[in-house]
Amino acid sequence: MGSTITEKILAAHAGKKVVEAGEFIEPKVDIALSNDVTAPLAIKEFRKSGVKKVFDKNKIALVMDHFTPNKDILSAEHVKFVREFAKEQKIKHYYEGGNVGVEHALLPEKGIVVPGDVVIGADSHTCTYGALGAFSTGVGSTDVAAAMATGKVWFKVPQSIKFVLTGKLNKWVSGKDIILYIIGLIGVDGALYNAMEFDGPLVKKLTMADRFTISNMAIEAGGKSGIFTPDEITEKYVAKRALRKYKFYKSDKDAHYHKTLEIDCGKLYPQISLPFLPSNTKAAKDVKRTYIDQVVIGSCTNGRIEDLRVAAGIIKGKKVNSNVRTLIIPATPEVWAQADKEGLFKIFMDAGCVVSAPTCGPCLGGHMGILAAGERCVSTTNRNFVGRMGHVQSEVILSNPAVAAASAIKGYIATPDEI
Repeated sequence: MGSTITEKILAAHAGKKVVEAGEFIEPKVDIALSNDVTAPLAIKEFRKSGVKKVFDKNKIALVMDHFTPNKDILSAEHVKFVREFAKEQKIKHYYEGGNVGVEHALLPEKGIVVPGDVVIGADSHTCTYGALGAFSTGVGSTDVAAAMATGKVWFKVPQSIKFVLTGKLNKWVSGKDIILYIIGLIGVDGALYNAMEFDGPLVKKLTMADRFTISNMAIEAGGKSGIFTPDEITEKYVAKRALRKYKFYKSDKDAHYHKTLEIDCGKLYPQISLPFLPSNTKAAKDVKRTYIDQVVIGSCTNGRIEDLRVAAGIIKGKKVNSNVRTLIIPATPEVWAQADKEGLFKIFMDAGCVVSAPTCGPCLGGHMGILAAGERCVSTTNRNFVGRMGHVQSEVILSNPAVAAASAIKGYIATPDEI
């Protein structure tokens, strides 16, 4: 029997010819990631181990993105603590201030993660890097601490579920809609501890931005990871960025899958997730008029230049509703600079939007867009749990950038066709 792409990557990093689902292994780690929320605990646990030096100063990434710019004294103290550790250990990939971006957009953009890697991160959306053909997954801060000391991580090889994507996408439908539909179809635990492998004829037409979005939200279905087979589109993205050699893996034709699901994406319309689970999905056009107070376009899910272009194309020459705070948050400095170069910020500002520096801020209810009791937000982020973006009596509706932009203009959940 053959192996899946996930099994091949893990076997190579565990020094084995093959591994099987359910097997416990200790693979080597190419990148161990942490941020301003999770790094302090990882560093404290690393100190407790008695190890004096990290296993490789070039294989650790510390990204101060969640509360940037520092929102209060506590967040400033956290960043100071991590900064001092990074200086002491001579960590190459430390990002703060003017060079910081949302970690899961920043690391691929800078070529820090590459195809064939094993990447762990003390952040659940570390699964984003599967878009490159890497095995990447979120872990606890203590696991990152152990990896910083040993260069290895311990876990069970996941089963794989194959999602065969077919059809031609309708207008305004993107990777966000595909993954929202899948999560709605299988539920928030439908892929529990499985590698979600995305395949099929449509995949070759999906941009890297779409792939990053899909892999990013694998965790919202309980997935251990979300992974694509790298191809020409991957090569074009990676070749000009990669800081290291990389390797393309692909599944064998006779690989075993826990299950296989075929999704005709040509039948999809722009999707939304209503409170309070990402699985509470339906077509945006089928939602009764629902008024909103805020729109957020950004995050590790939809803060790339492609997302901002879509939003700007809809907003151009119009005004956002006076009752809606509309926040535009480029995911990285590179995205910010490109958006500025293309004149997108003028479009947003002329429409009455607020443009922010790169930050995770509102996504986790950190800052830069907190909701009060009774307020409702349409957001391109990845979670809409109770209290996710502020008060426990607030609500978050997830959408793609096109729906978010249309909703900002109309003042209620809307599709671009209504503009």
